[in-house]
Amino acid sequence: MHLPSRVLKLLISTGFFAAVTVRRAVARLLGRTPAPTCVVLYYHSIAPECRKAFAQQMDTVLRLTTVIDGEQEPKLLPGNRYSAITFDDAFQDAIENAVPELVRRRLHATIFVTVGVMGKPAEWWPATDPERTREIATVEQIRSLPRQWIGVGAHTMTHPHLSALEEPEARREIAEPRQRLESMVGYAIRSLSFPYGDFDEDVVRWSREAGYERAFTTQHQSAFEAPGAFLVGRVKAEPTDWDLEFRLKLLGGYLWLPQAIALKRRLRTIFGGRGVLDSPMAKKLAV
Repeated sequence: MHLPSRVLKLLISTGFFAAVTVRRAVARLLGRTPAPTCVVLYYHSIAPECRKAFAQQMDTVLRLTTVIDGEQEPKLLPGNRYSAITFDDAFQDAIENAVPELVRRRLHATIFVTVGVMGKPAEWWPATDPERTREIATVEQIRSLPRQWIGVGAHTMTHPHLSALEEPEARREIAEPRQRLESMVGYAIRSLSFPYGDFDEDVVRWSREAGYERAFTTQHQSAFEAPGAFLVGRVKAEPTDWDLEFRLKLLGGYLWLPQAIALKRRLRTIFGGRGVLDSPMAKKLAV
C-alpha cells in the first residue's frame, strides 16, 4: 500500500475508533452494556526477520482482547473484545516463525492450506512481492502442527478466483482440498477461506454443499455478530504494521472500509467514474 493511502486510512480509522469508543462509553453511563466485538485477523507469510514484530503483535492481542478459536462457535459476552487469528496460503515461514510464538502464548489459530501446491512457491502472488518465491508448507509440516492450538482449513487447490470458474472446476477446487486434508491430518476439516476474498452466491452454496461449516472472507467486518454465521469477515494484518495501525485493526478501527467501498461503487454508478471519483482522495481510499 502506498504511504499516503496508508496514512489517510490510519487517520480515518483513528477518528472512527474514537467515535465508537465514545458511543460505547455513553452506553455504559446509561446503564447499558455494549455488545461484544470480535475481529478475525488474517496473515500470510511471516519471514524470519519479522518474527519479533509478529511476537510483539501477539502480546498486544493478549493484552487487548480475549483470543478465541475461530473454527468453534464462540460464546461472546457483552462488553468484551475478542479476536481470532488466521493465516492464508500456509507459507512454510508462517509455520516456522509464527506457530512457535502462538504456542508459547497458548493462542489458537487456523492455517488455511493451498493443497495443490504444497512444497512449491506461491506463484499466484505478484512478481514484485517477495511471497511469490516463498514456499507453501509440506505435508509433513501440516501433519506436525500442534492440534491443541493450531487448526487447519482449506484454501482451495490452486488459489484461483472461484467466481470466475465453471461450476465443475469450482466445485473441485472447493471440495477436493477438504478430502485431502482430512486424509492428511486425520480429523474433520470444517472451514475454508476464499482466495483473493473472491466469492459469489454460487460459491457460497457450493461450499456449504461440500460440507464446510464456515467460510472466511477478506471483507473488513466484525465477526460472529450472529450465531451460526457461515460467512465470517476478517481484517488483514501484517507484521510490518505500525503499532497504532495494528491496534486499530485489532480493535475494529478499520471496519469503516466496507462502507467506504460500497459508497464509492454507488457513486461510480451514478457519476460513471468521473469527477469526485477521480480525485486524489477517492484514489487513496481505493482498496
